[in-house]
Amino acid sequence: MPELPEVEVTRRGITPALLHKKISKIYFSDKSLREPFSSDLYNLEGGYIQDICRRGKYIILVTDKGYVLIHLGMSGHLHVTDASEPIKKHDHFEIRTSDGSIVRLNDTRRFGLVKYFSVNNPPYENNPIKTLGPEPLTDLFNREYLFEKLRKYKKDIKQTIMDNKVVVGVGNIYASEVLFISKIHPEKKANTLSREQCSILTENIKDVLSKAILQGGTTIRDFEGADGKLGYFVQNLMVYGHDGEKCRKCGHIIKKITQGQRSTYFCPNCQKL
Repeated sequence: MPELPEVEVTRRGITPALLHKKISKIYFSDKSLREPFSSDLYNLEGGYIQDICRRGKYIILVTDKGYVLIHLGMSGHLHVTDASEPIKKHDHFEIRTSDGSIVRLNDTRRFGLVKYFSVNNPPYENNPIKTLGPEPLTDLFNREYLFEKLRKYKKDIKQTIMDNKVVVGVGNIYASEVLFISKIHPEKKANTLSREQCSILTENIKDVLSKAILQGGTTIRDFEGADGKLGYFVQNLMVYGHDGEKCRKCGHIIKKITQGQRSTYFCPNCQKL
């Protein structure tokens, strides 16, 4: 599943093709994604795209005729093209602008989401957006916030930082990475972290996600950016996917466990419980 860096890379990739452009045509297939497509999407035709935002793993197109909320699901990706490229089998949604630019959503597994919101009913005031925690790369996400928030959670820290009500966008890959860099065992209870540990964890979440955005995301599974190029942050992953291999820092063997039906990777020596 694309994580926050991949979604941010995608947002940046589609922005030049859409921002301040007039929407000439909306297309969607007759197959449902996570939810069926609504004919209300046609209301966007003739409108101007005023902004392209991201909230967590959601991309929001802001127009003078309403909003489009887009989630990439498990395998979806947006790509920029033009009329010379025919619609492919798994292209389920398309925005075409008056200058000929086209942005398409290709989603093989169809777990993505494209949802229309009217001008008077913005997505920020509706689920799933309104229940999201702070963005990790903003000042709202800081040591004191995290420390106070974690005091309410008795779950393992890895599962807790993946909770979008705590902080958005720390998915499975990056959760393992930031906990390794922070020297925090993934099974440590969230409410037992000290202020100092929260400070280190906050800093590393910001640092890892920022670097991943700059480097184009990861090549785990299906991700590719809006330009069709695969991300390459995977080359810098220290523990994720490296179970049975030697830790680059201490030489001990990296271990893999399951938490909340998700794979977790860590070094038992560097991350003592």
